[in-house]
Formats: sequence, C-alpha cells, structure tokens
Amino acid sequence: MIKNTLYRLIAWGLFLFSSCVSTEKTVYFRDIPADHPEVTLPTYQEPLIQVDDILHITIQTIDGGTTAAINQLSGAPANAGNPAAPTGSDVPNGYLVDDEGQVTIPMLGTLKVAGLTTPEARKLIAKEASKYFNDPTVQVRFANFKVTVIGEVTRPATYTVPNEKVTLLDAIGMAGDLTIHGLRENVLLVRDNNGKKEFVRFNLNSYETFESPYFYLKQNDVIYVEPGKSKVASTNVARTQAISIFASAVTIITVIVSRLF
Repeated sequence: MIKNTLYRLIAWGLFLFSSCVSTEKTVYFRDIPADHPEVTLPTYQEPLIQVDDILHITIQTIDGGTTAAINQLSGAPANAGNPAAPTGSDVPNGYLVDDEGQVTIPMLGTLKVAGLTTPEARKLIAKEASKYFNDPTVQVRFANFKVTVIGEVTRPATYTVPNEKVTLLDAIGMAGDLTIHGLRENVLLVRDNNGKKEFVRFNLNSYETFESPYFYLKQNDVIYVEPGKSKVASTNVARTQAISIFASAVTIITVIVSRLF
C-alpha cells in the first residue's frame, strides 16, 4: 500500500510539473517595443463576389411595398441575432450566384456580379433598379461569409460573420480564444487560392502578426491552432495516473482475495 501511495504521489507530481505552461508563452504580442507602440496595418482588400456566394440584397424606396418581392428572398437568416453564431444546417437566405456568376432578381432580371466587390454590385443593382423605382436605396452584403476555427480553442466551429472586414483576432475571439494548451507561436491559416491550398503561419507572441498581408481574413479561411507539448504531456500523465490507479485497485483486490481464500 505504501508503494501504491508513493506511485500516486509521483504521478501527480509529474502531472503538475508537465502541465505547467510558461506565462511568457501565453502573452500575446509581448515584443511590442515600448518606444514604438504603433503598427501599420496591411492594406485591406475587399472580397470579390464568387460563384456559389449567397448575397443579401435589399432595395428600399418611399413605397416599400413595391420592392417586397425583391426583399423577401433576403430575409434574415436563422442566426442573424447572433453575428458570431456558428453556422448550422440552415441555408442562409439570399440570392445565389450561379455558375455563370449571375444573380436573378425579381423585376430587375439577371445581373452579372461575380468578380465585383459588394459596393460595386450595389452600384450596378442601384443603376438597374432606377429604371423601375424612384431614388432606390440598395444594400448588398454577403450572407454566407464564413471562417472556420479549429484546434486548441474554446469553441471550435465554423462562424458566419456579417462584416466582411474580419481579422485573424476577430476569428480567434469568436472561438473564445486559445486554450492554455494552444501553441500561440505557430497558428496556421489555410486559404483557398484559385483551386490551390495556401498555408500561412502566424506567431501571436509577436506584433508582426498585425503587419501580415494575411491579417485580414477571406471567406472560407480556416484557422488551426496546434496543441503544444503541455497538452501532450498532460494527456500522457492522465493516462499514467489511470493505469496507476487501476494497478492499485488490482493489487488491493488480489490481497483481499488471497487472505479470504
């Protein structure tokens, strides 16, 4: 019994020692110089509308009833009340960009929007709407702009965001921040680039993250947070502890059985 107790104490000691994560490694952007507390952000490039995108398009006029047929299809999606809600099985409402890069809008007909930014698409639709309505006000935004955050974060999921200008830190914040075991100096970004996968790594311990041209995310970007050695060590220690407890139980049962019989 004394040996078993000693084994347990050793196991707990290893667990506490190996699961300790250096505070220095958990601090974001710790190398920001005190004499230069400003960083120039990269130039933001508005995302372009692509095939299979879903657009939220609304047209407002003095007589709102005349545009009801157009606005009905762009009704609020199920999770619109929570801008950072993970996407589920619900398909967002809106106008699907077809294989030819076009959307078909009631009364306005078919318009080619692929390759345009949402402000450019808004101008195009407003110009066409002016043929049927007086002083129409047009709004266009992505209904399916989403990013995925997986790995060592609190809430790994795919998130739909209403704001096109989303940063790496925004995505991490939606996912509830990295866990204590997340490897902050090697966060991976996976991006689709003309049929190819592009891989970029960030060091969140360095302020240079803000200067990266990939700081602003694009639709369908995937962020992967790799587990650090502390996660592996804690898992191994937990397994060792379980084996130790099991072995102790078997020993006790063996002793009891041997004494009874």
